[in-house]
Amino acid sequence: MTLQQLEYVLALEKTRHFVRAAELCGVTQPTLSAMIQKLEEELDCKIFDRSRQPIEVTAIGKEIISQAQVIIYQSNQLKESVLSTKNAVSGTLNLAIIPTIAPYLLPKFIASFKNSYPDISLKISEMHTSTIIEKLRVAEIDLAILSTPLDDPKILEVPLYYEKFVAYISPDEPIYERAELSANDMPLDKLWVLEEGHCLRNQVFNFCHEKPIQSSTYEAGSIDTLVKIVDLNGGYTVIPELHIDLLNESQKSNLREIVKPEATREISIVIRHDFVREGMINAVAECIKQIIPSHMLDARLKKFAIRL
Repeated sequence: MTLQQLEYVLALEKTRHFVRAAELCGVTQPTLSAMIQKLEEELDCKIFDRSRQPIEVTAIGKEIISQAQVIIYQSNQLKESVLSTKNAVSGTLNLAIIPTIAPYLLPKFIASFKNSYPDISLKISEMHTSTIIEKLRVAEIDLAILSTPLDDPKILEVPLYYEKFVAYISPDEPIYERAELSANDMPLDKLWVLEEGHCLRNQVFNFCHEKPIQSSTYEAGSIDTLVKIVDLNGGYTVIPELHIDLLNESQKSNLREIVKPEATREISIVIRHDFVREGMINAVAECIKQIIPSHMLDARLKKFAIRL
């Protein structure tokens, strides 16, 4: 068994097509097919069901692929560890980010990262928190940026910044006249929230009310959509602090601070417990420090580099 064979297996699992998998790996189709068949013979099992079109992964093949992903990940970790001793930051970075953070970080982050680290091939995907955790566990992504804590012993969290929530209220609502709001001031029947799967939805309910929302009519897919819904339909919603810059001056007059309790979320870089690419995680952190206002940054991140 070789790492090359495992890479061929992962490519075939991804493309479900021998020719495209061979192109992805930069080899001929007969070479890739022969190497996978040789691995199947060594393991005495079929990883792929070739009788199906497109080909399918067998039950035992799914277990093998899951392990192969971790092995390739750890192999790359070893290479990166050697590179880090030479003060080199290069290679590929597979980064995931949750949708309620992406609009505020990604536009400036991508430009800053590409300019500062041209030798790194950056791949970014938006995912919900549950998907990120799953893909971290099987080493399909390197690191992620999301809201914490996760309370998962196999995932390390490095806090980046802390972001307040503010209420966005229609002028037609009675609570619009208040200078600030507490949890008790926020009626659930007038609240517009994100759909299931967004961690921000849960955070909103944690500081508003313990009881769940009654109707799916009051759910939306993005924060920008929530704001537009309030503008046209009344009611109110809760948005993160960094979204304020995306509002026009008229919309900003609809904002109110939330107090008693103050509503805040922690945003962190999260990695597998065996992540060793210290230079890479610091590269991401340095770019984020250039984007996020200083008063929001974690105090330790302002002073120290991240050590693994």
